Amino acid sequence: MGGDESSLKGVKGLVIRNTGNTYLVRDDRGNDLICKAKGNFRLQGIRSTSPIVVGDVVQMDVNPDGTAFITDIEVRRNYIVRKASNLSKHAHILAANIDQALLCITIRFPETTTVFIDRFLVTAEAYSVPVTLVFNKTDLNGDEENDYLNGLIHLYNVIGYSCLKTSMVTGEGKEQLAALTSGKIVLLAGHSGVGKSSIVNALQEKAAQKVKEISGYHNKGMHTTTFSEMIELDNGGFIIDTPGIKGFGTIDMVIAEVSHYFPEIFKFSEKCKYNNCLHLNEPDCAVLKAVEDHYISESRYHSYRNILADISDDKYRL
Repeated sequence: MGGDESSLKGVKGLVIRNTGNTYLVRDDRGNDLICKAKGNFRLQGIRSTSPIVVGDVVQMDVNPDGTAFITDIEVRRNYIVRKASNLSKHAHILAANIDQALLCITIRFPETTTVFIDRFLVTAEAYSVPVTLVFNKTDLNGDEENDYLNGLIHLYNVIGYSCLKTSMVTGEGKEQLAALTSGKIVLLAGHSGVGKSSIVNALQEKAAQKVKEISGYHNKGMHTTTFSEMIELDNGGFIIDTPGIKGFGTIDMVIAEVSHYFPEIFKFSEKCKYNNCLHLNEPDCAVLKAVEDHYISESRYHSYRNILADISDDKYRL
């Protein structure tokens, strides 16, 4: 058979697994092909640790021997990106073309901080990804944890975010999770040990993911997912399970625009005296007044300043 004569050009497919240097791509006929990238991809000027990600719709050249090469990436509808942990100027794109993101949160075992939650929400706002906050492992909470949890849910509900209590031990929230994921491409994110793999397994008739215990050291979870993968669910949806995230560094943001991604801060900023107010120490700042009067929570304002400081530091970092 003559080399390229029988090659198929421009075959469309969906990236369902990314292992770093190879990609598993499902074509329009449902065939799964192991692919490599042809040439270097650099998208939208972002220096990324992996420019092709799970959820990408790609074009492939498929050879007669079954080898395939990704030649192009179609324009993304949206994506979730964070700062790569070891490369301050590089981005790590978690997934693309997401219908819904589920941020998995635990009050303890391990603890998820409001700064982490807010950094994820800000990034999701910036790239047009709808988020539901999933407060998992409710079976482990005592009265004190439940009071704190209910306070967090009230805080984020008022801002406009959907919240869900879940436990894969008691079954709480499983029906709602099934409804949220039905027929959709859903990103599941959160720290290691918050129960992402257990959630995936609960939505499947057969266990798809390995589950590990929480390590005793600092109640940190041990990583069970080592690469991003799209898992087909029984309800017709797909879950993109991602490796556990220790921190969530924002990237590619302009200081003046950060407040736009905090809905409640953006709302009050319209009443500030100055159009370019950064809500730090400017006179007649409506946001600072709203924080003082408890219309904006101190934790959210702290997260806002935390992100501004992060961006400011980057300006002086080589």
